[in-house]
Amino acid sequence: MRRVLGPVLFFSAIAAVWEFGVAWFDVPRYLLPPLSRVASAAWETRDEIVSNAVVTAGEVLGGFLLATFVGVGLGALIHASALARRTLYPLVTAFNGMPKIALAPLLVVWFGYGFTSKVVASFVFAAFPIVVATVGGLAATPFVLDEHFRALGATTWDTFWRLRLPAALPSITDGLRIGMPLAVIGATVGEFVGAERGLGYLILFATTQARIDLVFAGILAVTLLSVGFSWMVERASRAVWWRAYS
Repeated sequence: MRRVLGPVLFFSAIAAVWEFGVAWFDVPRYLLPPLSRVASAAWETRDEIVSNAVVTAGEVLGGFLLATFVGVGLGALIHASALARRTLYPLVTAFNGMPKIALAPLLVVWFGYGFTSKVVASFVFAAFPIVVATVGGLAATPFVLDEHFRALGATTWDTFWRLRLPAALPSITDGLRIGMPLAVIGATVGEFVGAERGLGYLILFATTQARIDLVFAGILAVTLLSVGFSWMVERASRAVWWRAYS
């Protein structure tokens, strides 16, 4: 009860400040509508919000799964190969320093307005923290345990699969937790640049129509989508930990 009551009271206080603060300070609705108006707009357009959220969710899942497989695989390669550490890792770091929002128009040009460009945008945003977390987690394997496996005559694959990867799971999980919200941001940015469906498209359309209440409803929908996916990643990570360490 204590675990539930605290967050409920906290978010209720934020909602109350939003609702009554707008009226108290006489904030124009075209700048910040009250929360009740945002909730009303969300309810009136619930079918449209849900259908667009389904599109965005598919793009996020596609990009995040691609980022997970590529990120973990690339991180393992960088850890295992000195040549990859000297060549690929600096390239990945330089790519992360690039303003990825500026790549979104190019992705639309290369992959079109459809599903693929949003998946690639989601992947581009989410991949780097997963790569870094994988490299750091594999490198942090206790030296004593590594020597113990060598003394037992374990092969390189056995050492990786039975020691290094389980030991790196907490770090990889942290990378996945960071990467998931970034995947949502990437898909939404891709929809801003060019899309026919999705929450990003809905927010942009509502902005052109001066429907600020619907804009906030779309933003809240994106936030809830990110929170839900992050919760799923955490639950899945705990299940993997249980299998790895049991």
